[in-house]
This record gives sequence, structure tokens and C-alpha cells, in this order.
Amino acid sequence: MNISDKAKKNIYFLWLLVVPLGTYLAFEYAPIRQIDWGTLSLLIVLGLLTTIFPFFISGTTMFLVQWVTLVVFLNYGIFAELLVMQLFLIPIAYHMKTNRENAYRIVYSSFMFFLVSILCGTMTHVLGFELGSLVVKDVLIYGSIYASIYVLFNHLFLYVRDVLTGLKPKFFTKDFGWDLIGLLMTLPFGLSLYFLQSYVGTSAFALLGIPFILITLLIRLYSDSEKVNSDLNKASEFGHELAERMTSKEIIDMFIERIANMFPIDAAYIVDDLYGSFEILRAIEDGENKDLHFAHEELEQSLAGIVYEKGVPTLYNKQSEWIHIKPPFLSLEMQSVMCVPVYRNKKIEGVLVLASRNKYSFEAYQLKIVHLLCSYFAVSVEKAKYVRAALAKSERCELTKLHNYRYLDRQLESDMEKLSLGQHSSLSLIMMDIDKFKAVNDTFGHHSGNLILKEFAQIIKREIGSSGTVARYGGEEFVILLPNYTKTEAFHVAEQLRLKIEQTPFIVQSDLDQTAGEQIIFITASIGVSTAPEDSDEGMSLLRNADRALYTGAKQAGRNRVAEYVR
Repeated sequence: MNISDKAKKNIYFLWLLVVPLGTYLAFEYAPIRQIDWGTLSLLIVLGLLTTIFPFFISGTTMFLVQWVTLVVFLNYGIFAELLVMQLFLIPIAYHMKTNRENAYRIVYSSFMFFLVSILCGTMTHVLGFELGSLVVKDVLIYGSIYASIYVLFNHLFLYVRDVLTGLKPKFFTKDFGWDLIGLLMTLPFGLSLYFLQSYVGTSAFALLGIPFILITLLIRLYSDSEKVNSDLNKASEFGHELAERMTSKEIIDMFIERIANMFPIDAAYIVDDLYGSFEILRAIEDGENKDLHFAHEELEQSLAGIVYEKGVPTLYNKQSEWIHIKPPFLSLEMQSVMCVPVYRNKKIEGVLVLASRNKYSFEAYQLKIVHLLCSYFAVSVEKAKYVRAALAKSERCELTKLHNYRYLDRQLESDMEKLSLGQHSSLSLIMMDIDKFKAVNDTFGHHSGNLILKEFAQIIKREIGSSGTVARYGGEEFVILLPNYTKTEAFHVAEQLRLKIEQTPFIVQSDLDQTAGEQIIFITASIGVSTAPEDSDEGMSLLRNADRALYTGAKQAGRNRVAEYVR
């Protein structure tokens, strides 16, 4: 629940206005019975143990202390019950990880439980209950009424709180359902403890209290193991999803996003060792990406550098544990910190730092899961690097080192999409074919033909530079993509290329003559030009148009010339 500072102040003011005075009035006017301090002390101990060891079901934390507060009310009345309930809020505040920022939550809980105690106790007395009664029928009826309206009022106040803070809550929530289940579990224990304590004394606490605490602990252990298994399953699924990502950026983005969803963090940082110098590879604070830069020395001397050096995942539960090695990127608002090394090929490549504003925000097992996720992350980045290298290799012509037709098809589709979106004003395509190349192979051999293809490719690459994309389309055919070039401009480029090739001497090494040796030959090229959108608004049509211009307008017209596509 995020509320304004003004609302927080109102909560504190409301508590001061109501709770102290209301407690005094309850002491003066509410029905009360002589307190047996020994019995009450045992009840307090039992209640504290119950709140110290809550358990968790489906993400809901359950403090089953109502069975103890019920016995206190049935024995000693409203005043004793509300004081004991306020005392039980101390361990509850610990489990809620209360700090200065969210202290208003425990104050509101104190105010809410105070009102619930007053309302439930008053209604039960009005209906006719007498403190200390041992009439079975009366105790069963009034005890059930008290416990039931306690749960009802508790959720009614939570519902009103959410409405007043601008939320659109539902009254019958999952938490409400679990509280009803908790009521069904604790009510028989509470009523049994009341009767047993009344008849047999303090031994009732051993007969009922110890079994209840043990049951609570067993359920908590089971719940904790279920939570660990659930987190491990999520980590496994996460690892598979990371492995499916193809680029390092996709992997880093997904890694940070999922880490933020899996764990209660307010900030996450990846400190990378780049050629022996620490840099902040990625930083997220309160869900927003941050661009952070710090000196290598600052990072090296901080907890990030220390964990990098030791290679051991480290958990800090509060600020006092890490403030002396505070990294420059961590805010003084942070309390809990997880720092985990990222290994790749048995070498530490960086460090993941996760931070929360709450103390004791992370569990020890979560540190192990984050360490596991960091391993998945490192393996995925390494895999992406190899996949990227393999992909780049598959999209390159081994002979000419130019892009091949696979890359060309993808680039042509990308450029046509940019053209349709208005990011390109035009797109020209030049197709080139070496004239009488078969005769060169037949005369000088395929080795010489390959030398010509390699040199031919380098001429085009040097002439085009970064202006466009050059690819070997197949055999002796080459294609050039020129974004934002008109047909006239592309025609001029093609003519310059034609002249350059015509005037360039090519050195070949004949492997067909009896006497092998180097020779100089000259070659020519025929060229076709097509431009989008005037000639076509579809990539493959643009390619076919240039091909048609090459063969019809250049090859059939005598070769060694440039022809543009004409509709």
C-alpha cells in the first residue's frame, strides 16, 4: 500500500487520538475479571510463540494467534485482550519487516486491532456473555460469535482502508478465505484451551499449546519447502526461456525483468568486468532503467569488487553490514543486499547486486537460487555469442567475405519495411553480373575464377563503403542495396562501378596451361538498376526488376553497360 506522507501523518494522529484514551476507557468501563497473572503470562508466551512462528500458504502469511486472544477475552475481558493483542503486534511487525518508511502500517494495524477488540468484545457482552462462564453452551455460542465477527471486522477495516486510499478492492479475497480457514482451525483449539485450563490449570498449556506450536512449525516447514520448490521450478523455466533468447540484449533485459518479478527488490545492478575495468552494464531502480558510470576504483573497493574477488555469493540483511563497503550506486535508503558473482567458463565475468529498502528482505535459500539463475544467465550469454557468430558466418560468403543471399533477403525485407514506414525515402537495388565469366573459368581454371570473384567483391565494397549493403547473390552475380538513393543516383553509382571494373587489371594464375604463371586480364560487368517505390513496393519484385533490366537492357544489348528497369 503506497500512500502519501499526509495520509501517514493522519494515521499517526488518529492512533494518538483514539488508542490511548480508548484503552483508558476500556479499563474504566468494560467488564473485567480478576486476572490470574500466572495464567495470563502463559497465555502471552503461547501467543508470542504463535506469532513468532507464522506459516505461509499460497503466498499468504497466517498468524493464528486468535485462539489465544479468544481465551484471554473469555477469561478476563476486553481490556486484557486488547493489551495482549497490541503486545502480539511486536513479532508481527518484525515479520512485516517494518522500518521507518513503512512504520505507519504497524500503527494502522494497532489502531485497527484496537477497534476490532472493542467492537467484538462489546457486541459479545451485549448479546449476554459473562466472563469466566463455564456453561458449555454459552461458551461455544459466544466464543464462536466473538471469533467470527473478529475476522469479519478485521477484513472490513482492511476493505475500508483500501477504498480510502483510492484502490478498488474486493471484500471476499483470497486472504479472507484463508482467514476463515484459520478460524475453523483455531476456534476448536481456543475453546478447548479455555475449558481445559479452567478445569486442570496450567497443564492445559502443555497438553494443547505444545501440539499446536508443533503443528504450526510442521506446516511452516512444509510451506517453506513448497515455496523453495516453486521458486526452483520458476528458476528452471526461467533458464529455458533465457536459452531461447538469441541476443545478449534480449537475455539481459529478460534476466533483470524476471529477477525483479521473482524477488522483493527495489534496485538491481549488473557490474561487468570489461577488459579488466568494472562498469555498470545495466541498472534498474524502482522499475526504471538508469545509465550509471563510476570509476573502476570506486567499484573495485566496494562490496561488488570484494564479492568479485572472493567469488562467493553474499547476503547482507541490513545496511550496517555493508555501509563500510558501500558501492557508489547504492542509495542510503537500501537495507538488504544480495551480491552474487556471475561465472562464465569457470571465470568470474561480473557481479549481480540486488537491493531492497527493507531489512531482512531476502531468505538464505533465495541467495542460492539467484546464484543458480546467474549461472543460467552466463551460459545463455555465452550461447548467444556463439549463435551470433554462427549466424554471421552462415550469412557470409566464405570466398568473397561479402554478405550472402540469406542476409540479403533479410536486409531487403527490413529496408522495404522502413520504406513503408517512411523511414526511407526510396530504396534502389543494383544487380551486377560478370560478363563471360564461364569463359574465364574454362580458359584459366576455377582457381583464377575465384581470384577474380574475390577482387571483384573488394572493388564493389570499397566503392560503396557504408552507403549500402553489398552481397554476393550467387555465382558471379552481386547485389547492392542503396537506401535513400533515387534511380538517377543509383544509376550514376552503377556507371562508376562499371567504369572502375572495366579499367581494373585482374591478375590470374592459370592452372590449365602446361607452364603455370600469372597473367593480367580485363573483365566487364553488366548491371541492372531498380528503385522502390516507383518500380515496386515489394522486395522480391524489386530484385526481379533489376534482374530483368540486367539481362534485357544490358546483356542482350551487348554487355558492359548499365540498364534501368522500365515498366
